Formats: sequence, C-alpha cells, structure tokens
Amino acid sequence: MDVIIYHNPACGTSRNTLGLIRNSGVEPHIIDYLKCPPSRAMIESLVKRIGTGARSLLREKGTPFAELGLGDPSLSDAALIDAMVAHPILMNRPVVVSLKGVKLCRPSEQVLDLLPPQQGAFLKEDGDIVVPAEPPAA
Repeated sequence: MDVIIYHNPACGTSRNTLGLIRNSGVEPHIIDYLKCPPSRAMIESLVKRIGTGARSLLREKGTPFAELGLGDPSLSDAALIDAMVAHPILMNRPVVVSLKGVKLCRPSEQVLDLLPPQQGAFLKEDGDIVVPAEPPAA
C-alpha cells in the first residue's frame, strides 16, 4: 500500500503517526513539509480530499496565525491556502494520504482508518496504549 505522510519530525503527534504507519507494515513516503513545502495545487488537492475546508488544516500554535489575522471567519479558503503557501508552518500535521483516503491525523490514532491492520502492539511516545499486546494464549 502506498502511503504519504506530510511530516514534521519535531512533532510528537507526527512521530506517533509515522510509528503507527510503520507498525502496519508500510514504509511511507515521508515529506518533511517544512523543508519541502507542498505546492498551492497540492494543498488545494489535500483540502478538497479531506473535505472539511482549508481552515481545518490551519495550525495556530507556534505560527504567525494571529499576526496574519487568520482567525477572521470571513477569509476564503483561497486566502487561507495563500497563507499556507507563504508560511508552510501554518499547515497542520501530520496529513496522511493513502488509497483509503486523506486525513489530518490529530490525534495520531486517526491514521488507523487509512492503513492495513497493525502488526503488533504500539505505545505512543507518552506511553498511551494505541494497540494493546495480545494476551497470552491459555
């Protein structure tokens, strides 16, 4: 299965999502979107495929969101996408693309709907169990 992750290695949610992808037996195509930002056409495609509008893909924390006035509800998707093109840090992460769909995977468990079954137990970096270990056979 082909899987693409728009990834930020500094983000715990993104690292956990990448771990869940790998735990399903898939080695994804990893795009560090801050080093290799997606084009306007790609962001438009992702927004369309996610189906919730450009605003849902915006990140506020640690970005110029407030300084750019992006909280204004009258801004169009085109204006929000312009901002993401100019400031890639505004794009929330991780976004995962698979044959099963496209999602902003926050929380990281959202990725499970896009993948084959998990191949083993999985703990998030904070120790939360996402996929429990199999109980011992009786």
